[in-house]
Amino acid sequence: MPDQVTNYKCPACTGPLHFGEKSGRLECDYCGSTFEVEAIEALYDDAERKAAAADEAAEKKREQEAAEQKNLAEEGWDFSALGDDWGPDGEKMRAYTCPSCGAELICDETTAATSCPYCGNPTVVPGRFSGTLKPDYVIPFKLSKEQAVSALKNHYKGKFFLPKAFSDQNHLEEIKGVYVPFWLFDGEVRADLLFEGTRSFAVKHKDHILTTTEHYDVRRAGSMEFKMIPADASGRMPDEYMDSLEPFDYSELKPFSTAYMPGFFADKYDVSAEDCAERADTRAKNTAFELLRNDAAAGYQGCIVKSKALAMERAGVKYAMLPVWLLSTRWNGKNYLFAMNGQTGKLIGDLPVSSGKFWGLFAGITLALALVMALLVL
Repeated sequence: MPDQVTNYKCPACTGPLHFGEKSGRLECDYCGSTFEVEAIEALYDDAERKAAAADEAAEKKREQEAAEQKNLAEEGWDFSALGDDWGPDGEKMRAYTCPSCGAELICDETTAATSCPYCGNPTVVPGRFSGTLKPDYVIPFKLSKEQAVSALKNHYKGKFFLPKAFSDQNHLEEIKGVYVPFWLFDGEVRADLLFEGTRSFAVKHKDHILTTTEHYDVRRAGSMEFKMIPADASGRMPDEYMDSLEPFDYSELKPFSTAYMPGFFADKYDVSAEDCAERADTRAKNTAFELLRNDAAAGYQGCIVKSKALAMERAGVKYAMLPVWLLSTRWNGKNYLFAMNGQTGKLIGDLPVSSGKFWGLFAGITLALALVMALLVL
């Protein structure tokens, strides 16, 4: 059951609220908004109920995940390295739940959760930390918050239609560092592929050209070992975002330690290893197929597949946290998520368009065209 929230925050800007003796209302020193005490209490009571429901659902999900891992173990995946024993470090960790999008976040006790990094909801409720799976590896943040803000500013340059509220400096300061969960799969692909390779050459005679095409059976067979096939385990982070933010340099993976946590959040996985296993299988098989096909096609003008057999022999599974800077904002009722690779600086995200600037420019162009047409007619 979540703890009671006592530090009320402004729903408009997330600034702290205090009671104004003269107004008899809760007041925000940052944006000047005021609220009835009953309205804020109702807002937080509703958040408490949603968080309690989310906590209950999380408990059921943990039970389901344990059953899924058991099924995967029977299929060949080795989960022996995974566990939830944080030791003494667990006493210093905190858990939060977003009642808006359901995000489950963990952080160290010195990191204050003031809003959700995924949806921007200003209310996140303390929850139960026990039962949280401990990661095996982490890639520490290499880029600071200041570097992330600077990169975002540069990305905004020249974006005429970008709303001012989105690129405002105060809003940029809301950027948060989040360790995104990944499953890392080990395995071996056994392949037996048969291709048809072709070579063509032409010989010119007196009045015609004779083209000869030679056909060859080309076979490639063998096994390929794969280590740490990545599959992101966050349902809130769009897959296309994570695909675009790759590659991460996995040579910089380090054994997980809570020493990397201060100032950052870690998103608890909500996509199980079982749901990601097929994705890892497909990724490994496709990689093996492409490598063998490229090798078979060498020396031939054409190369088509006649038959293929690919089998994945599953091995170990690891749990890792990878660094991402996140900025979430709402514009005209729509949520926008902006992400940057915290290791390489690669940026991804959809930017909103200011309707006022767009229609203003459209009206200006339309008026200019109308004037030109009128002059041509005259």
